[in-house]
Amino acid sequence: MKTRLVRGVLFMVLAANVTFNTQTTATVPPMPRIVTEADRHALLVDGKPFLMLGSQINNSSSWASTLPDVWPALADMHVNTVEAPVYWEQMEPKQGTFDFSNVDLLVNGAREHGLRLVLLWFGTWKNGQAHYVPEWVKSDPAKYPREISAYGKVLDVMSPHSEVNLQADAHAFAALMHHLREIDGTTHTVIMMQVENESGSIGSVRDHSAAAEREFRGEVPALLHGEGKTWTQKYGADADERFSAYSVARYIDQVAKAGKAEYPLPMYCNVWITYPVHALENRDHASPGQEYPSGGPQQGNIAIWKAAAPSIDLLGPDFYSDDRQFYHDVVAAYARNDNPLFIPETHMAPDFGANLFYALGHGAIGFSPFGVDYTSWTLTNRKVPEYMAENFRLLAPMEGEIARLNFEGKLQTAVEEKGEPRQTIHFPGVDAVVSFGFPQHDGEIPPGTSDFTGRALIAQLGPLEFLVTGFNASVSFVEAHPQTAQSTRQLEILRAEEGSYTDGTWQSLRIWNGDQTDRGLNFKSDNRDVVRIRLHELPLYEKVPGAFPLF
Repeated sequence: MKTRLVRGVLFMVLAANVTFNTQTTATVPPMPRIVTEADRHALLVDGKPFLMLGSQINNSSSWASTLPDVWPALADMHVNTVEAPVYWEQMEPKQGTFDFSNVDLLVNGAREHGLRLVLLWFGTWKNGQAHYVPEWVKSDPAKYPREISAYGKVLDVMSPHSEVNLQADAHAFAALMHHLREIDGTTHTVIMMQVENESGSIGSVRDHSAAAEREFRGEVPALLHGEGKTWTQKYGADADERFSAYSVARYIDQVAKAGKAEYPLPMYCNVWITYPVHALENRDHASPGQEYPSGGPQQGNIAIWKAAAPSIDLLGPDFYSDDRQFYHDVVAAYARNDNPLFIPETHMAPDFGANLFYALGHGAIGFSPFGVDYTSWTLTNRKVPEYMAENFRLLAPMEGEIARLNFEGKLQTAVEEKGEPRQTIHFPGVDAVVSFGFPQHDGEIPPGTSDFTGRALIAQLGPLEFLVTGFNASVSFVEAHPQTAQSTRQLEILRAEEGSYTDGTWQSLRIWNGDQTDRGLNFKSDNRDVVRIRLHELPLYEKVPGAFPLF
C-alpha cells in the first residue's frame, strides 16, 4: 500500500495558486485540453481531437478485488476510455495521510489494457449526499457542518457554506491531482476529471444553516447581475434553488481550482438532470431536493453554474430515460456555444445506439453508458448486450477521424423517429437521403424498424466525397435542389469503397457496385461496414435534335 503524508508545502502551493509548467517537449505529448472554434468543441488528446467511447464502471468497482471483473467487460464493449471513481474515504482515511493505491491500480490497469481514463472524484457530493466523505469528517459534524433543512433537520449533506468543509475537500483533491502529475504527467492516461458526482442537496431545497441564512438575506452577487437585489427579489419563487445552485457551484469551483493548480486536466461536473413530471397532480415540474438534488447544474441552473464555476470546463447530463423527445431537449440544453456536449452516464437500454448517434450529430465529445463491468451488479450474465457493443465496435477504429470531422463541422447524423422512416441531411450542394428499415421496395415508403433503431452517420470529406456508415439504414445522394427547369446536373457514383482506418489512414478493402449501390448504400442491423463514396456530376439531359422539351 502506497501512502503519502502531505505536509505544509501543499498548503503553500494551494495558497499561492501555483500552476506547474506544462509546456511540451519533443518527447512529451501536450496536455489533454478542450478547445472551441466557431462554437464547435473538441477534446484534444495528444494534440488531436479525441472521441471518448467510454463506459463507467459501477460505484463500488474501483477496488483490487473487483477490477479483474472490470477489464474484460470493457474489452467486450470496445471502449477506448473507462470512467472510474476515486473515493475520498479510501484515499484519505486519516486526515492528511493519503493512500493512492486504488488510483495507481486504475492508472496502471488502464495503461495495460490500452485505455484512457477519466477519474470521478467522489468527495463532498455523491448523488446529492455525503456518501463518500471520510469517517473523520462524518463523525465530527460540529467541525464539518451539515446542511440544515427548513425544519431544522440535520441532513446527510455537507454544507457548502462551510470554509472548513471546502478546505478539507480542496486539499484532498489537490493531493490527488499532485499525485496524478507525478505518475501520469508525461503519459496522459488520465484525460479528464469529474469533480464531485451529481452535486446538490437531497432533503432540502437549500441549506438553512446560520451561515447560509446570512448569505441568503444579502444581495445577489454581481457576477449574477443582481443589481442590488436580494435572492427573493431577483428570482422570486425559484430563489431557494438558485441560491443553492450558486452556493454549490462556487464551492466546487474552488475545489477544481485547487486541483488545477496542481495539474490542469480538463474538469467537468455530471448532472442529475430535472426530469419531466407526468401524471402528478398540482405540479408542473419535479421538486428540487426530492426528485433531484437541488442546486446542481440542472437545466434551469446552467447559467448560474457557468458564471460561478469558471474552473469547470463543461457540464455533462446523466441521462436515464426512454423518452426520445426529452433526450433531444436535454441535448439542446447542454450542447451550447460555451459547453461541449458530453454524456458521462446513460442507461444500457436498446436505444443506446440511437442516442449515441444523435449526440454525435450535435457535436458530442464523448458518450458513456453506466455499469459496464462483470461484478454481477448490472451485467449479471457476464455479457455486454450486442446492441451496445455494436456501436463502439463500428466507431472505435475511426474515432479520431469522427472527432476531427465533427470539430470541423463536417459530420451529421440521422436517427429514426416514430413516423419518420425517411430523412434528408443537407450538405453544401448535396443531399443525403436516409431510408430506415428493410426490405425497401422501389416506389414505396421504407418500412422503418419496429423499435426505431435506424441510424446513419455521414461526413463530408470533399465537395463530392463522403464517409458513410450506420445501422438499419440505406443512404442515397442527390443534388441539393429538386430537379426543375433550372436543373442541369445529376449525381452519379464514381467509386464506393468499403474499408477502414488504420492509424488515421484509409485502407480500402473492396469496391461496392451493382446490388450494393443500385438502391443506395445499405447498412443492415448487424453492420460492420464503413464506406467512402465519391460522386461526380453528369448533365441531367442532353439536347436531342427534334425532341420535344421536357419542361
